[in-house]
Amino acid sequence: MVTKQQLAQALKYHFGFDTFKGNQEDIILSLLNGHDTFVLMPTGGGKSLCYQLPALIMDGTAIVVSPLIALMKNQVDAMRHFSANDSIAHFLNSSLTRAAIEQVKSDVLSGHTRLLYVAPESLTKEDNIEFFKLVKISFYAIDEAHCISEWGHDFRPEYRRIRPIINEICNRPVIALTATATPKVQHDIQKNLGMTDANVYKASFNRQNLYYEIRPKNKNIDRDIIKFIKNNEGKSGIVYCLSRKKVEEFATLLTVNNIKALPYHAGMDAATRSANQDAFLHERVDIIVATIAFGMGIDKPDVRFVIHYDMPKSLEGYYQETGRAGRDGGEGRCITFYAAKDLRKMEKFMQGKPLSEQEIGKQLLMETAAYAESSVCRRRTLLHYFGEVYDRDNCGNCDNCVNPKPKIEAREELLEILEAIQILGEPFKAEHIVDVLRGRVTADIKSYNHQDLEIFGCDDKSDPKFLHTVIRQATLEGLIRRDIENYGQINITPAGLEYMQSPHSFKVVEDVDYSNEDYEVEMSGGALSVIDPELYSILKDLRSKVARRLDLPPYVIFQDPSLEAMATTYPISLEELQNIPGVGSGKAKRYGKEFVEVIKNHVEENDIERPEDLRVRSVANNSRMKISIIQAIDRKIALDELANSKGIDFDQLLDELEAIVYSGTKINIAYYIDTILDDDMQEEIYTYFRTATSDSLSLAREEFESEYTDEELRLVRIKFISEMAN
Repeated sequence: MVTKQQLAQALKYHFGFDTFKGNQEDIILSLLNGHDTFVLMPTGGGKSLCYQLPALIMDGTAIVVSPLIALMKNQVDAMRHFSANDSIAHFLNSSLTRAAIEQVKSDVLSGHTRLLYVAPESLTKEDNIEFFKLVKISFYAIDEAHCISEWGHDFRPEYRRIRPIINEICNRPVIALTATATPKVQHDIQKNLGMTDANVYKASFNRQNLYYEIRPKNKNIDRDIIKFIKNNEGKSGIVYCLSRKKVEEFATLLTVNNIKALPYHAGMDAATRSANQDAFLHERVDIIVATIAFGMGIDKPDVRFVIHYDMPKSLEGYYQETGRAGRDGGEGRCITFYAAKDLRKMEKFMQGKPLSEQEIGKQLLMETAAYAESSVCRRRTLLHYFGEVYDRDNCGNCDNCVNPKPKIEAREELLEILEAIQILGEPFKAEHIVDVLRGRVTADIKSYNHQDLEIFGCDDKSDPKFLHTVIRQATLEGLIRRDIENYGQINITPAGLEYMQSPHSFKVVEDVDYSNEDYEVEMSGGALSVIDPELYSILKDLRSKVARRLDLPPYVIFQDPSLEAMATTYPISLEELQNIPGVGSGKAKRYGKEFVEVIKNHVEENDIERPEDLRVRSVANNSRMKISIIQAIDRKIALDELANSKGIDFDQLLDELEAIVYSGTKINIAYYIDTILDDDMQEEIYTYFRTATSDSLSLAREEFESEYTDEELRLVRIKFISEMAN
């Protein structure tokens, strides 16, 4: 059984991180304890680590089913560069020669390989099945698991065969992971993989650093995109287009306008496609113009913007593609150009497909249109679609929240809508409800004889667009429930029934009319902050140089947040470098020497006082008072007695203790804290400081609403800094 402490040590050793993100720790422990595990986690949330770290800890080889060859190669490269051993990870797919396949199999059977990435097609080949029966398998990881569901945005029939193959090879724990799934898709995945009893972990789908914006698509779209890219020179970006022809045309247009860009789509030959992707990953070009074929094949953390030339076919596709921006937590701008006629065109393309598939596709398009035309918070609408409640009206990081529009009263319209739903007695789509209210005779209305109802035509003056707006915003408020998987049929919720009994003001924001509006907004994003911009620039240049020499993407060497930390704390030895977030033991040994030498030269040339130097001096030049305090604590003298013996009050003693631990010296005052706070209280305060963005005492006081005294908060903070920072 692996303890949490051992898990934290393994995380630091292999990946260089001090803490887990979100619920990564619980997910990994679930898998290590032999449980089937289902993970819903947004792009950039640290999904891959949930199976990579267990694979390094457990005996045997983890089989990772992944849908794209390019993605496998990226992940295998990344794992190898976290380790000193190249055979730690391999992939097995159709791109390998016979000799390469034999080498992979040899490494796996010898026990050197902890992660083996396979395409679903490779998993199901008879000779591979026989090979897998010889392998000691630790667990199976099914990545991009939404490919299993017909309701997912990238359905792949071959994913449906995974469970029978696992049963044939050998039963081991299964972890299924996806970055996007509605409740319907989640159910499909679990049912098909035979893991309905799995431990389910759903991280928030809220990517706070992403800025969402919808712009009207008009004749100036090419000019607008070129202007935007030129204003963000040197930043990596993706432009998505629906057709291969548009991809080629627009990539050429960008090149003509002196923008380093290349196309990417499934119609290109494999060698050109791979070369173009590598050029983007290695930062030889700034922009990739692509179809959604590029959606899952990119593992680049520092994409700063994603532009949709055309609106995607579903909100799941939109979320997945925009999620490629800002995966490192830095700025990520998601700009989409929308025209209703584009969606109507997509609907026509569905003709000829089975009726059920047309209905699914049409409903997904309607949800997409509703999102694009809505004037409410984009983040709130997206999260609601994925079954997550976002209770703020203004996120401050989307176009609708940056430029809020006035609200208008819609109490009467809402009551009419709720009454109509109730009178009809069974679920209907929003379109049907609106047709009844406006008195519009359609084939559906006639088939149910709804033209004979008293409410028929009771609101013939309202704009149908406005009535749809009221329905959508009532859904966000929980008064109406829309069953997306049942083609958008709507019902009244208990909260809606309560509203009918006690109606009150209900204000809505009118949807945007993109046919008349053409506006620009100031875009914000979570850009990286750098303490020493000059050193940061030097380190980025060095990273590019090393990457070119090794023919690797720069982010594989060190990611931007790691460079930022280096330009803040100035590590000048490999030991100090391992304290940088994202720099583990293997990475420090492999790449660190040149970086610490450059940092050391920069420090000497500019006579910089490093935080580490200050810590050393503060310990070396400690006053006699500090030394005697440390010695008394070593002897476990009660702190109140210690303060009395030194002739200082308790607050002054805490000042001294804070100075000691903040200067980098470890002290253990647990013996005293145990006498004034029980374990649960200590854990609560300690956990707060572990997750807080600041060590501010006033913020902690506010968080606990004066439940603890300042002395108690300061004592646990001292313990936390001593244990976690020193």
